[in-house]
Amino acid sequence: MKFRVFAVFAVCCSLIVSAVQAGQLVAGPMLGYRSHREVFLWLEVQDTTTVTLDYWIAGKPETKRSLTQSEPAVTPAGTQIVHFRPSMLEVGERYEYTVSLDGALLTFPYPTTFQSTKLWEWRGAPPDFTFLVGSCLYVNEPAIDRPGTPYGKGVQTLTLAGETGADFMVWLGDNWYYREVDYSSVSGLWHRASHDRRIPEMQKLLGSMHHYATWDDHDYGPNDSNWAFEFKDETLAIFKSYWGNPSYGERDNPGVYTKFYWSDSVFILLDDYTYRDDAALNQDTVESKSMWGRRQLEWLKQSLLQAQSLGHYTFKFIGNGTQVLQTGVRGSSHEVYRREREEILAFIAEYKITGVVFLTGDVHHTGLYRKQLVEGGPWVFEITSSPLSAGSWAVEKSNKAADPAVISETLVGDQNFVSVTATGAGAERVLVVSSTDKQGVKRFEYRIKASELGHVSRRRSSE
Repeated sequence: MKFRVFAVFAVCCSLIVSAVQAGQLVAGPMLGYRSHREVFLWLEVQDTTTVTLDYWIAGKPETKRSLTQSEPAVTPAGTQIVHFRPSMLEVGERYEYTVSLDGALLTFPYPTTFQSTKLWEWRGAPPDFTFLVGSCLYVNEPAIDRPGTPYGKGVQTLTLAGETGADFMVWLGDNWYYREVDYSSVSGLWHRASHDRRIPEMQKLLGSMHHYATWDDHDYGPNDSNWAFEFKDETLAIFKSYWGNPSYGERDNPGVYTKFYWSDSVFILLDDYTYRDDAALNQDTVESKSMWGRRQLEWLKQSLLQAQSLGHYTFKFIGNGTQVLQTGVRGSSHEVYRREREEILAFIAEYKITGVVFLTGDVHHTGLYRKQLVEGGPWVFEITSSPLSAGSWAVEKSNKAADPAVISETLVGDQNFVSVTATGAGAERVLVVSSTDKQGVKRFEYRIKASELGHVSRRRSSE
């Protein structure tokens, strides 16, 4: 009898010790890129020895597979970043998954699922899809923020975005805001990303759809930085740790630029700071002045040509932290890098690249812009989405509404995010663009026809 009591006591003690020693979830899971045979899954944990991902085809638990990471490295902020890449998935299948920390199963208040990409090319019409666009997420931290009225105006937009059921979100920079106490040290930089990523309002959004991102000045470094920022290699490492893009720059030209494909669309995300010359340089005397750098600009051209020649891609989205078409904002648009802007727009016109839509952020307002590169030719659009939570400007008090390219009824001067739905077929395919503010009110809805962007239905020959 005494032995049995002792044995039970020992087991209980073992369970208690295990519970104490089990790691804790800091943020996530987040879904990153997806492809036909692979997806990306991200977590941030702390004091954890092993992290295990179990996944299986939905409704078929017998197909379960597992991935485990042991002793994840500790960041300068004291947390651990874990990346999983479930591979050789069944094409177009939906999967369910669970996550365990040190053997303890985590539970979440939303379904934990992902789906590999469907193979639709040469087989049928492109699937409809919806994605979100946002930028300028300022999360208050009173102890180190500037005195006075908080710059962050609440993060309700994140909760609302997480309820949309969108397929993925494109983050267009200023995804967090480094402060003075952050960008003066490596540990400070890591702290900012960890602090902002763990807020409760973020979690369902991270786990309920896929996420892709580029950066702007505030998640690259100080305000209006240039390529001389001394910690840019570290902020690149942080960005790659906290996001799940399919690639980052090129082996001999580092950065955050990348591209991915979704249904009949290619998304080309650009890096507007790693190679950025300072805005103060006189572009009329410094002919080499650039935001993207020559190598990235040529990469963009080649990416557009490839997407055009493949024939599957109705829309070519070009994501950039800084606005492109807008001319009314000095220093925060391509207006002060106009030689580079004129070069890429001339290239688009010369090679008849159709379906071009820029996705931009940064300027603390939302609005649609359009420009006809050749008289009578297709339009190029720009969807600007900002801010998610940072301060904004009042439309009625700003001259930004007078920009010649702006579609005035789409201007929003409050915290908001943008939703874009691609639907329909052929030349009748359309982008339905809308903005939702932090009260959940739809501020506008605007339809961009594929035919306006130069798309013409054509019968595709066999390969």
